[in-house]
Amino acid sequence: MPKEKITFEQFFDAVEADNKPFVHELHNIMLDNGCKVAFDEAKNGFVASYKYGKPPRAFANFIFRNQGMKTRIYGERAAGYPGFLDTLPATMVEAIDSAGECRRLVSNTCSPNCVGYDFTISGKHYQMCKYNCFEFFITEESMPYIKSFIEHELAERQANK
Repeated sequence: MPKEKITFEQFFDAVEADNKPFVHELHNIMLDNGCKVAFDEAKNGFVASYKYGKPPRAFANFIFRNQGMKTRIYGERAAGYPGFLDTLPATMVEAIDSAGECRRLVSNTCSPNCVGYDFTISGKHYQMCKYNCFEFFITEESMPYIKSFIEHELAERQANK
């Protein structure tokens, strides 16, 4: 049975009140910069999936978890803004540290179509899986960094079409 598509309003109704202004702001930033969005229902709640470019490639998701809402950023151009990555707070760097290594980059054992991220934060070299590398809980501390991360990634993708 195919998943039923949901609307932005249905998705937005499920967002915690404290996160609504931030989620709405990011939604508008991504749409204003040419991202396409789809809303679906998943096991833990709704998912908003943003794609950018031609052909459209994964850009960012809003996902619900039992512990709260997360943003997943597909930072395929992260190597283009290393100075920003060095500014991430410790909790966000810890989230990156706890993500899985990219088995394709590290040991060439993953799918040949899968490509992870190779980048450095404060001198530490990372080779991480693209599916959970930049996945952050939305908190008061993380909000400005998530917004800036999305803006940096958009700028890099727009500059390197």
